[in-house]
Parts: sequence; structure tokens; C-alpha cells
Amino acid sequence: MRKMRTLFGFVHCCCCCFLLLLPPPLWVSLAAAKQLLRYRLAEEGPADIRIGNVASDLGIVTGSGEVTFSLESGSDYLKIDNMTGELSTTERRIDREKLPQCQMIFDENECFLDFEVSVIGPSQSWVDLFEGRVIILDINDNTPTFPSPVLTLTVEENRPVGTLYLLPTATDRDFGRNGIERYELLQEPGGDGGRRGGGGSASAAESALYPGGSKRRQEPDGAARSSVFELQVADTPDGEKQPQLIVKGALDREQRDSYELSLRVRDGGDPARSSQAILRVLITDVNDNSPRFEKSVYEADLAENSSPGTPILQLRAADLDVGVNGQIEYVFGAATESVRRLLRLDETSGWLSVLHRIDREEVNQLRFTVMARDRGQPPKTDKATVVLNIRDENDNVPTIDIRKIGRIPLRDGVASVAEDVLVDTPIALVQVSDRDQGENGVVTCTVVGDVPFQLKPASEGEGEPQNKRKYFLHTSAPLDYEAVREYNVVIVAVDSGSPSLSSNNSLLVRVADTNDNPPVFGQAVLEVSFPENNSPGERVATVVATDADSGKNAEIFYSLEPSPLSSEAPGGIFSIDPDSGDVLVQAVLDREQRDTYEFQVTARDKGAPALQGSTTVVVRVADRNDNEPRFMQDVFTFYVKENLQPNSPVGMVTVMDSDRGRNAELSLSIQPGEQDQAAGIFSIENDTGTIYSTISFDREQQTSYTFKVKALDGGEPPRSATATVNLFVMDENDNPPAVTFPSNSSYTVLPPSSNLRTVVATVLATDADTGLNADLNFSIVGGNPFKLFEIDPASGVVSLVGKLAPKHYGLHRLVVQVNDSGQPPQSTTALLHVFVNESLSNATVVESQVARSLHTPLAQDIAGDPSYELSKQRLSIVIGVVAGIMTVILLILVVVMARYCRSKGKHGYEAGKKDHEDFFTPQQHDKAKKPKKDKKGKKGKQPLYSSIVTVEASKPNGQRYDSVNEKLSDSPSMGRYRSVNGGPGSPDLARHYKSSSPLPTVQLHPQSPTAGKKHQAVQELPPANTFVGAGDNISIGSDHCSEYSCQASSKYSKQTRGLYQM
Repeated sequence: MRKMRTLFGFVHCCCCCFLLLLPPPLWVSLAAAKQLLRYRLAEEGPADIRIGNVASDLGIVTGSGEVTFSLESGSDYLKIDNMTGELSTTERRIDREKLPQCQMIFDENECFLDFEVSVIGPSQSWVDLFEGRVIILDINDNTPTFPSPVLTLTVEENRPVGTLYLLPTATDRDFGRNGIERYELLQEPGGDGGRRGGGGSASAAESALYPGGSKRRQEPDGAARSSVFELQVADTPDGEKQPQLIVKGALDREQRDSYELSLRVRDGGDPARSSQAILRVLITDVNDNSPRFEKSVYEADLAENSSPGTPILQLRAADLDVGVNGQIEYVFGAATESVRRLLRLDETSGWLSVLHRIDREEVNQLRFTVMARDRGQPPKTDKATVVLNIRDENDNVPTIDIRKIGRIPLRDGVASVAEDVLVDTPIALVQVSDRDQGENGVVTCTVVGDVPFQLKPASEGEGEPQNKRKYFLHTSAPLDYEAVREYNVVIVAVDSGSPSLSSNNSLLVRVADTNDNPPVFGQAVLEVSFPENNSPGERVATVVATDADSGKNAEIFYSLEPSPLSSEAPGGIFSIDPDSGDVLVQAVLDREQRDTYEFQVTARDKGAPALQGSTTVVVRVADRNDNEPRFMQDVFTFYVKENLQPNSPVGMVTVMDSDRGRNAELSLSIQPGEQDQAAGIFSIENDTGTIYSTISFDREQQTSYTFKVKALDGGEPPRSATATVNLFVMDENDNPPAVTFPSNSSYTVLPPSSNLRTVVATVLATDADTGLNADLNFSIVGGNPFKLFEIDPASGVVSLVGKLAPKHYGLHRLVVQVNDSGQPPQSTTALLHVFVNESLSNATVVESQVARSLHTPLAQDIAGDPSYELSKQRLSIVIGVVAGIMTVILLILVVVMARYCRSKGKHGYEAGKKDHEDFFTPQQHDKAKKPKKDKKGKKGKQPLYSSIVTVEASKPNGQRYDSVNEKLSDSPSMGRYRSVNGGPGSPDLARHYKSSSPLPTVQLHPQSPTAGKKHQAVQELPPANTFVGAGDNISIGSDHCSEYSCQASSKYSKQTRGLYQM
């Protein structure tokens, strides 16, 4: 029996070797599409760190040595096991911060190493290349460091509390939470921490730095808080942390000129890394002392007309600073241009002297400031006020100025005085002045000659300056035009200087008769209402003025003048009778062009000089209903989208009426158009002219509406106007395409001999929309795994573009999608069934397949003969199995005969008869009956694989095996069996081995050793690895099929069972 098992193992090896001779596509299937492998690995790891298994991630079974792996790129840091596909690190250490591709990457998830791995078949009969990426994870392997162990910061003394200084930042080559987390200001190293500016003791300096007797206040993690400085950390916009030193105490360089602190930086790693540097703060001297004048105000007297170069006074200032900060220069501060022009200031000595002669009559006092400025940075200043009084000298004669006063005219030294003026009436103003000061400016003024005039002071105030006085020239007696018509009045002025100076001036007084009463109107403003559309020459109003004078002075004539508020002359429209004052209109008034006219009526007497008065006339034009309503357009055109909500505005009309009041009150209404399109559909809002719809528009039912809008005013009689409204309904993509041909349940027969570009069918579709919304395009979105068919996107013509093969025989279900070009687009899906066969002999079968496809999900492809490829594989399997069985039978016969003869010759135990019966029982009908059937010809020849039971197993994850070379599952429940092309008379080999064969079960291992290795037989395997199945599952002619034969999940999935024999 042991030898028999050895024979079966040998046969098994022979069968496996025979399978290995088949082409690789029949026994191995790898993913056709490239797959991106992704792994994660921390940096700084040792060598041989496992990253992942490429074989398991790609779903490739390893162990036999037939499939190998090779790393094509990325071998600097990575390596792969050629047999197992195990990916691991090499001896070269991976430092994330030193990788060139990661130098500018600040996101740890973006630093990666790319590699390529190839999967190689036996003897490199096929090669697949896959790309992979290893993301390098950052670890806390770098300590944050400062740019220098000693950081120097210069701070000026007397900086205000709260002044902020930026400190140098530390750098950390790690990122994320391993980067810099915080900065700390630690206790000053060395105890004292700085030098004293004034030589004070260390305890005094510490008391200044930490007042209250405590040197420092300890904070968590050893940080110390200073009373002079404080650390603040700010977050910058780019996510960095910026340390800042804030001054929170007084800084005086004279008391302490430096501080030394410790600045520590920590990262956020676990454990955290930190480093520290000495922060040396140097206090620099500033110009904090200003110059000081000896006194704030300097005052001096200077005689006018002093010669240039005459010294006036010296300004002195002192500065407590030394060096440049103590050097003082003197400059003018707030000084006028005249001061800078007349005086000179020495910048070094501070002496003030005369630059140009000074005239007291032009400038009697110079008041300005002088700045004392040191040369520090920034410079400090002090200012002093200088008051320079100019002493007067008698160098100016008095001046007499005669001017008019009141109503008495005075021009060119001549005054005209009416004869009826009262005595003591001022007729002129005399102003006497002397530019000198003091006694030199005291002036005496008198009238010379015998004239009826005298001078009287204009004011009796004691505060009046002595060098500038005003007098009134009064009449001292009545004037008589008939006696004396003019007087020459001479005025003389003398000052009190030594020697005294004098001057004179004269005035010619002419006596005249005066018209002292102007014409007067009864009203200042006269308003008149006058209707439009008048007749030219109509009287508008009458104006009357009176004059209290008599004679010529009381004779009045009227004239029109423009209004002060309007420069337009009224002469072209209105006129006035100069004697009666009747105002006439000379043109037809139109209120719509102008509703108000305003002008002035002037009344002048005939006196000498003539006096006049005026009044304002306002003519308001009254309205008449003489204008019809007017629309802005005769035809309004609006476009509105369909499906608009009811009671929505669809347009707005604008109408105007040039009239006013009730004549301009308009009422709007909708007037139905042709065939009463607008009846009950539209309404209009009277105030705004907005048109509303009461329905929701449907362009497919009606594309446009035409109606009229009427406007009626409120005048007597009323006037009206109409406008036409054209409303066009714009299309929206609210209708999907409708497929009119073919129907989903129909099919088309296509002969296999059809040529390329043969028109299979034409998909017809319509769309109720218009424009782009009705522009249709066709596409095949499913059911075309072999790319045999192509559809014209515009016409919908389906053509044959691939050559038909036997595997394409059968039903093809094409999923055609029809899309319109609207936004958003709408689509419709239709099914086109194409039956590929020479003829249609059994339409019922095809119709049942079409009916079954209507219930099959569209994601599954129905395309051609599903069992064609499987039958080719079975043919190869059957040939191998039959050859193996014949070999086994021959070997069994040879061995049995040899043992039988040997045992019979030795007269030993005769077990051969029973063995002979057992071994030969299954074979009797094969030798006796098959030749007779062939000779009689009663039954046609059947292929060798017609009764072979196919073994199919599911992968653990539910996927099917696409090749017989894939390993079957070890689970007894995973195997399924079905008969291929076997009728009720076909023998079942699985049942035969189950019931008749006494031999042990033998597994045909899918990965047998190559021909160069020793053949081995796998014996005593569990029943799940045999060709034996349950009786119900392997019954002859069973309709049950495997999951593989009934589902369609890939390009080469099978849709139906059996070959089409039509």
C-alpha cells in the first residue's frame, strides 16, 4: 500500500509539471492597474526594521518561489526580500532632517521616500511594476539651539516701561510638537548679573533688580521673575514663537550699566530637549539732560536806526551732560522773518547783534525765542524768550487823512453837502497820526480860516493813543446854497517833538439841493398766480409806488430789473408800463417748462440825484391738464425664467406726466392683448409700475405673452396713454431627454461576421427644452468591457469597432446615457441589447436573457459567452487529468501483476484476487464498452472534458480565483462543483472516485515544483482538497452554478452559463 501511495505522488507531480508547461496567463493573475503602496516609518531607526509586506499588500501568494520581487528604486535606504516581499530598512540610517526632498517640508506627513518594486513571474515570463511611498515620521532627535551661547542686547537708559525688544530665536530641526514649544527667562547666573555704573555694592544692585528684599521670585521649572525685565513669547503669523524682552522697571545707566540673564528654550518632545544661552543686556547712555538758560526771559532796549553790528545782549545756557551731549549751540526758535532779517545770533557765544537798521515805525518791538540745543542724539533743547524794545526818535511828520462820514459823499477831496443839513452836522472824518512815539507823536490839529466848520474829537476816551487821533468836521452854521455854493477848508497838524514837525490838508465843500425821499412800494414781495397757455399781451398785475418829495423829485417811472436771486432778464417775457406800472406777459407760458418767474420792479424819481425803490414780483404759473401721460418706451420687452413662483415681479414700466397735482395723478391697468393672453395672468402695482404674474410660467406650453399697459391721469377731462409689453419666457433645463428608440426590452441580432464600423442600431432621443438644454449627446457608460461598440456622441449611432471572436457570442447589454447640455445637465439611461450569433433560432432563450438583464444591476456587465474562457481552461485540465489517469492505471497494472506473480510463485498469502477485484472493478467498463460505442456510432463524439467536474473555491475575503493556479481554500465548505456541458449520460468522475476507487485521495497542488526538482506526492489530505463533493452539489445535470459563474464583477466576468448553440 505504501508503494501505491508513492505511485500516486509521482503521478501528482507529473500532473503539476504538465500544468506548469501551460502559458502564465492561465495560472497567474496579478492586478493590471498599478497600485501605490504606502507605509509609515519613524526616522533614526536601526537596520532591518520591518516596514511592510509588499506581497500581502498586493494580494500575491508567495512561498513556492515562482513569483519573486525586486526593488527597482529606493535601494539607498530600503531593501526587499526577493521571495517573501518583506520590505525593510538597510544599514544606512534615515535622518529626516538630512533628506534632500524634505529640507523645505514643514509638514511631517509630506516627507517621504519613493520606491519601485517589480513582481517577476517564472523565468521572467511576465513583470509588473508597482510604485510605493514610505512616509518618514519625525522624532525628537534634535535639541533647540540659540545662534550663540552669549546673546547681547543693547538697551538705552530711561526707556519707558513696556518697551519691547525682539530677542534672537532658537532653531530646532524637528517640526510639529517636536519643535520649539516655549522660552523661559531664568535666574541670573553668577549672583550679581551685571556691572555697577556708580560703583555701588552687589547687594544694592540686587535690591534694585529685585526690590522688596527678595532677589528673585522662583517660578515653575526653575524660571525666575525679574523686576526690571520680563519675557514674553509671541506667536508669529507663520507659526513660529518669537521671544520678546519687555522693560518693566526703571533703567538708569549711572546706577547700573548691564544685566546678565539666562534664556532657556524647550521643545515639545517626550522627553523634552532644552538648551540655554546667556542674555547680556547692556545699558547705554542717552542724552537725558537738557541745556538750561540762566533766565527764561531776556529784555533789552535798542534805539531805532542803530548801525549794523551793534551788540544788544548775550544769552547763556548750561548743560549738565559732558562731551557731545554737553556742547551747546544757539539758534532762533519761534521768530518771524523780520527778526531773522534784522538781527544776528552767534551760534557759539550766544551774542545778539544788529544785522540791518531797524525802523521803530515798522517794528516797535521784537519778541522771539532762542533755542539752546546740545549735540546729543537725539538732541535736547531749552528755550528763552527775548523781548527787544525799539526806542523812538522824531523822524516822521504828522499825516492828515480826510474821509467821508455817513451819507455825505466825498470824492477826490470834494464833499457835497445838502443845503438843508442841520448845524453841527458832521460832514467828514479827519484822522491825524504821527508814526513817532511819546512826545514826538503828540499832535495838535486846527481848522485855518473863516469857514462855518470846526473840528471835534470823534471820541472822548482816555485810552486813545496820543499819536493817532480822529476828528469830525462839523458844520458850525447853517448852509445856504444861494449864498455860498462851496468852501475850501484847510486843516493844519503840528507834533510836540524837538524840533517839531507839521503838515496840512484841505477839503472842498460844495452845497447842493438834495432829493431826500425815494419812491416806496406797499409790499416788498408781490406774488401773483397766472394760468399757463395764456394769450400774449395779457395783464399779469399792477404795481404802485409813492414818493414823499414833490416836483421833479416826486415824478416816478417804472422799469423791470433781474431779481437778485436770478441773473435772467425778464424783458423777453414780461414788460411794464413805465407810467402806470401794469405788468404784461409777452409770451405763452408753459408750466411744464417753467413754473415760476421772479423779477424786480424799480421805481425811480426824477430828482437830482434820483432816488429809487424796488419790489420783487413772483409770478407762479398755474397748471392746466395739457399733457398726456408718457411711457419711457412704446414697447417694453422683458425676459423671465420659466418655473418662476406665482406673484413674482416680471418687469417694471416707467410712465411720467408733465402736469402737476391731480392732473399728474396716474392710475395703471393691464389691457389684454391678442386672444386675451394677459387676462387674469398679470397685475400691475400703481405706485411703482411693477408687473406681477399670478401663475408659474412653462415655456413648453407658451413661450411669450403680449399685452398693453394703460396710464390714465386725474385731470378734467382725463388723458391717457398705452404701451405694449412683450414678455418672453426663457427656457430652463427642467426636462430630461426622452429615449424614443430602442426600448429596454428589445434586442438587435448582430452576425459575428459583421465588418468593423457596421451600424448596430441608432439611439433616438428628444428633449422638450430648447437651445443648449436640448442639445443632446450620447455615451456608453456600461456593458462594453471588450470595447466592441462605440456610439457617436451627436447622432447616437452605435457602431461595431472591435473584431468579434467566439468568446463574444451571446447577449451584450449596452448601457447608453443621453445627456443634455443644460446647467445643471439632465440625463436618461437606456439599455441596448445586442445578440451576437449567426442566426436567431431560439428567440425565447434570447428574450428570457433580455428579461433577466432588466433585473440585473447596471454595474454588472453582460457581454458575450461567459463560459468560453472557462471551457478552454477545462480542456487543458481534462487532457492533463486523462493523461495522468492512464499513466496511473498502467503503473497500477504493472505493479499488481508483478506482486501477484511473485506471491503466487512463492506460495505465500494470496491476496491478489481481492486486490485484483478491487483495482480492476472501476476499469472494466472503460475497456469493454467505450470501443463498442465508438464503432456503432450510436452516440456522437464528445470532447474529453465533457464530463469533468470543475472545482471552484472562494477566497477568504469573498473574491473568486481567476485561475486554476491559485491555491484553493482549506475550508471544507468553500469548494463547489458543477458539470460543464455534461448531459444526463455524462459520467461524474468525482462520484466515481468517491464510490469505487480504494486509493487514497490525491491533491493536485497548484504550485508544484519545477521540472528540475524532485516530484513529490501530497498524501492523506483532508477531504476538502479532493475532487469529492456532496451528492446534491455534484449531481449530473444540476442547474446550480458557482459564485464565479453567476456574478460579473470585472472586465472578464461571466454573465450566463453554457455555450450558445443556436
